[in-house]
Amino acid sequence: MSLVTTHNLAKSYDPVDIFAGLSLTIPHGARVALVGPNGIGKTTLLRVIAGREPASSGDVHRARGLTIGYLPQESVLESDNLLWEECLTPFARLQTQEAELARLEAVMGDPDHPDHPDQADQADDVLERYGALQQKFEHAGGYLYETRIRQVLTGLGFADDEFEMPLEYLSGGQRTRALLARLLLEAPTLLVLDEPTNHLDIQAVEWLESYLKDWDGAALIVSHDRYFLDKVCNHIWEMSLAGVETYRGNYTHYLQQRQDRWERRSKTFEAERLRLEKELEYIKRNIAGQNVSSAKGRLKRLSRQLQAIEQIGLDAIQGKTWSKISVDVVTTKSIMSVDQAHASIKALRNPLRRPEALKLNLRARKRSGELVLRTYDLKVGYPGNPLFTAPDIILRRLGCAALIGPNGAGKTTFLKTILGQLPPLSGEVDLGASLDIGYFAQAHEDLNPENTLVQEIESVAPSMFVAEIRSYLARYLFTRNDVFKKVAVLSGGERGRLALAKLALSDANFLLLDEPTNHLDIPAQEVLQAVLDEFKGTTILVSHDRYLIDALGTQIWEIDRDGTSLEVFRGTYSEYRAKDEKKGAADSLRGESEITNGDSYREARSAKNRALAEQRRRQTRITQIENRVAKLEVQLADISQQLENPPANSDEVQRLGDDYVEIQNEMHALIAEWEQVQS
Repeated sequence: MSLVTTHNLAKSYDPVDIFAGLSLTIPHGARVALVGPNGIGKTTLLRVIAGREPASSGDVHRARGLTIGYLPQESVLESDNLLWEECLTPFARLQTQEAELARLEAVMGDPDHPDHPDQADQADDVLERYGALQQKFEHAGGYLYETRIRQVLTGLGFADDEFEMPLEYLSGGQRTRALLARLLLEAPTLLVLDEPTNHLDIQAVEWLESYLKDWDGAALIVSHDRYFLDKVCNHIWEMSLAGVETYRGNYTHYLQQRQDRWERRSKTFEAERLRLEKELEYIKRNIAGQNVSSAKGRLKRLSRQLQAIEQIGLDAIQGKTWSKISVDVVTTKSIMSVDQAHASIKALRNPLRRPEALKLNLRARKRSGELVLRTYDLKVGYPGNPLFTAPDIILRRLGCAALIGPNGAGKTTFLKTILGQLPPLSGEVDLGASLDIGYFAQAHEDLNPENTLVQEIESVAPSMFVAEIRSYLARYLFTRNDVFKKVAVLSGGERGRLALAKLALSDANFLLLDEPTNHLDIPAQEVLQAVLDEFKGTTILVSHDRYLIDALGTQIWEIDRDGTSLEVFRGTYSEYRAKDEKKGAADSLRGESEITNGDSYREARSAKNRALAEQRRRQTRITQIENRVAKLEVQLADISQQLENPPANSDEVQRLGDDYVEIQNEMHALIAEWEQVQS
């Protein structure tokens, strides 16, 4: 049974329909990626599925016992707790069990404890309760939860000294990561994540990929990180104005399936349109001839089909054979004239083609020299705040160097040093001959918030007329009165598109791109990737978009985790990761030598935890034995003292002697057990 099933789901806000007619399922263990252009309704669909807002119509069926962890796109964790305390909240039950285990240990280990059992059978009962609780505690991960917290926080980029910080002192991005950490630790049946890679650097995203690949539950994810989707997801939901289409496989498989589907539907459209035209030709030839009855019958049938297509909409038909469309939806029975039918067929436009996307064109006006960039003994940073050193770098024409590294390591500073906006702390930067440099700034500092979009284009292309500018901006999806908006009111994605529009007018042959895909939806990212792939110039690319890096990068320049040095790797990102993973595997084998003979890390860790639990049980039993022996020694000393001055009653003396022997036998048995447990 599926975890979530929707039937004919619809959502609207007053007169605006966001989506309608969605029937979807999320199977057990599925990793579903929801993709589509910005503003299409992805976040709204997530909220409806997660139960955060109601549907306007239709049903959402959630499996019994389903738990959902929801990460909103722009969320911050509001709490008075410390970061570590907040991450402990999913383990409240384990903490209660842990406290009870500690209490039982104290009861068994301290003879003076008020609850300490006086009789052997009572001691056995306490020990049995302790053993049962300990087994339950261990099975639920009681000996691992603090390790899990540390692993998750470290994986998401928190430093050790931030674990004990109050949440209110953390930045917005850190509190978003804290919320994600808590959701992962809660381990719900279904994770619903809206842009989970926001505020994560590449290392943290890679850790999250690894974590989700081993995730036992299901996940529904919206993300613009195509590499992340490629690594994590096995189902793709593509959302468009026509609804949601489903695909099996990761993002790369989806791209191929989508292209095949578009081509197949386009062929169907052309074949069906050609069939209608041939039908109309027959009608024209025979409407006034001997076969007039047949022609009129065909015209009637053609009229009904064209009206049905018009009412249903080609988006809903999805490339099926139009002749098989039910005409029951047609509310009018009027018959078109031949001219009306001709006009209707001519007006048909293929809605199954690739969705509308920005039309970007980056062209180099002239050819640069063969050597584009060379550095010598370069150190980057600010006076009193050095960032990193770089080896001597050489970048040649048509190369693409991808600069990656932790947030705050100095990637933007490096670009500004190349541009000459910042002097190097030491060393030299030499630029080649015949260079026209185009710079895409991450924060879009070159955009004037008080300008309109038209004025921004005029600032780099003063010879363009307003009509030309409007036509040009339409290629970047700015239409009608959008072109007269001020930059200050634009969204992040709109600013990114405007910055790309200005960059394209520079005719540069050397591009320095600082996070060009930030805020761009996936269709826009795909266009940018295709354009950069065809670019006849040289590029330095700073990006967290590993899909883009892997597709374009001919060199990888990585600032190390400590942020002190730059490593140059000549090859693609996939080759770089393969080398890194191979090295990591070798280090793991050296560091985890006990994991051999094909045992997985999880099995080895489980064995280690069982050993620790067994050691703890042994230590508890040793303490119990030692305390019992101490009590028996006191009793023996008391009996010995009584026997030194034996009572006159011989029966009493006999009883004391029997007690002495019984206590001695018990002591010998306990000491033997103590030796066995110790060994």
